[in-house]
Amino acid sequence: MRFVVTVPASTANLGSGFDALGMALGLYDEIEVAVADGLSITVEGAGSGEVPLDESHLVVRAVRAAGYTGGLALKCHNVIPHARGLGSSAAAIVAGVAAGFTLTGRELDTDALQIAAEFEGHADNVAASLYGGVVVAWSEGERYRSVRMAADARVRPVVLVPAQESSTRTTRGLLPAEVPHADAAHAAGRAALAVHALTADPSVLLAATEDRLHQNYREPAWPDTVRVISDLRKLGVPACVSGAGPTVIAFGDLPPEVDVHGFDVRRLDVDGSGVRVRPLD
Repeated sequence: MRFVVTVPASTANLGSGFDALGMALGLYDEIEVAVADGLSITVEGAGSGEVPLDESHLVVRAVRAAGYTGGLALKCHNVIPHARGLGSSAAAIVAGVAAGFTLTGRELDTDALQIAAEFEGHADNVAASLYGGVVVAWSEGERYRSVRMAADARVRPVVLVPAQESSTRTTRGLLPAEVPHADAAHAAGRAALAVHALTADPSVLLAATEDRLHQNYREPAWPDTVRVISDLRKLGVPACVSGAGPTVIAFGDLPPEVDVHGFDVRRLDVDGSGVRVRPLD
């Protein structure tokens, strides 16, 4: 059995929807999977020379969690930047889960989301990579849930990717244990508006992506990111931190007067399909 898993990058939070909103992006890792004797892993692109090449590799761990215990040969062609807030770990997990389900003859179902989200501790990125489009994710007790919606065709994301890396663990440590009630109420309203903006009316994205829960608290980790977001928003461009940062995600054209030196600017589509598996010829 030989096949290829193609999995999209993702952005999460989208300003106001902390740990709840996600969106799949048209930037893809590909994993060639084959049944083999033992385990072999090769990695090209992002993470090459850095990620482990044994059972602790994230894709392998996800394959095992999905129920496949046999030998594997993996060839990872990684395009999604690591530790930049574009869901590279979520993509690896989803690729592994999809591979594990395929190897055990199962169709992807709600258990796939559960397995993937247990790795991350929340479901926003993995749901986006699994299903594509715009997702709302939540948990009910120990179960993770999500709903998928199609993004409005006028949603035009631009990512600004800095060379600087950032870990979710580090930036979560900067968040306070409590926030003012007014900020929580603000987040609830803007997150609801963000769902409408991303799926039906992008004209209200500037208001919808305004955040009070996490971005300013994390500024010490990536001050240039916060500066670019502030500069864009002052000029009317919806912009926010992508996931745990430090990548900026914006919507629309970037004004030339905004200094984006040090950022790799990429315009991406919204991926509408999520993870895909095809036979390898």
